[in-house]
Amino acid sequence: MRGSFRLVRVAGIEIKVHFTFPLVLLLGAMQWGGTHGAPGAAFGVLLMLALFACVVLHELGHSVVAQRLGIPVREIVLLPIGGVAVLSKNPRKPVHELLIAVAGPLVNVVIAALLATGLGAAGRLSLDSETLLATGTTPSTDTLLHWLLAANVTLVLFNLLPAFPMDGGRILRSALAMVMGFTRATRIAAGVGQVIALALGTYAILQGEILLALLALFVFLSAGGERAAEEARGLLATLRLRDAYNKHALTLQAGDRVSRVVDYLLTSYQPDFAVLHGGQLLGVVTRTAVLQALVLHPGDGYVTGVMDRTVHRLDANLSLAEAQEQMSENGVAVAAVFEGDRFLGLVNLDDLREALQIAAYLRAGEARQARVETA
Repeated sequence: MRGSFRLVRVAGIEIKVHFTFPLVLLLGAMQWGGTHGAPGAAFGVLLMLALFACVVLHELGHSVVAQRLGIPVREIVLLPIGGVAVLSKNPRKPVHELLIAVAGPLVNVVIAALLATGLGAAGRLSLDSETLLATGTTPSTDTLLHWLLAANVTLVLFNLLPAFPMDGGRILRSALAMVMGFTRATRIAAGVGQVIALALGTYAILQGEILLALLALFVFLSAGGERAAEEARGLLATLRLRDAYNKHALTLQAGDRVSRVVDYLLTSYQPDFAVLHGGQLLGVVTRTAVLQALVLHPGDGYVTGVMDRTVHRLDANLSLAEAQEQMSENGVAVAAVFEGDRFLGLVNLDDLREALQIAAYLRAGEARQARVETA
């Protein structure tokens, strides 16, 4: 995610902090510092840090289960409104999505149970609302533990709201997808999520809860984004990769110089070029690689000196949705299309987006034509 900075790596997963994250620390400092001065401000920051440690564990719960199911996790990003685990692809089996979604809240249930057990064993557990919400209390270890107990219970209840794309919404979608397929299930779950987000946002505005209002906005926009992404995937699944790669692409030979690539870049819209020898693919030269070479190594060298020899291969019979998922999973922007051992051409993410746009226009045209014929 843009604007994020690496904090630590756990279980092969990058945990990052968004540049806006300090805002939540400032909020904690202001809430406690106004009553208890500098020590209170420091305690408020400690509360926020402890809370987000629980959030990280929550997201790690999702991430570890996803990894066990064969779904790579790109990163976990901490935002002022919570954490986000970024998967390389969405699970396509409803039961997999169910397991991943349940894992996060389950971690918070375990944390809450451990806190309650520890406080109970020490004879210091108090279940009155004032103690649990840390209102009218002074900074102390008991306050911290009771506040964390209440926070984890709240995280469980809040995340289980059926507001897609939150955990409860994903549980709802996975249940619906078991009987009606992902596209329709996503449409319904996203609609439910947006209705809940509107209600939550209205309440937050009336109560002056700025952070809650921002969270409601995030849920509303994310639900719409998830619905659009699933509809796009449905369109891409109807097309094959052999129909989307550039069949008239300019290519290079092993003996070509960088100057030829520069000429191609200036006279065409093509950003990537296959380097061939006897019809066999040797590598790919990208616009970025050429520009870097011109800066770092002035002169007209051979294209083989700047080409990427490790090129991701895609089968021509893959659907565009499958191709997009593979490219996203492997973090590549351009891939080589093969039919058996025969190289056909290159495809990049822009090609897939253009194919999606064309497919959407065609589907809209077919829908309009159908309405005209039935009128």
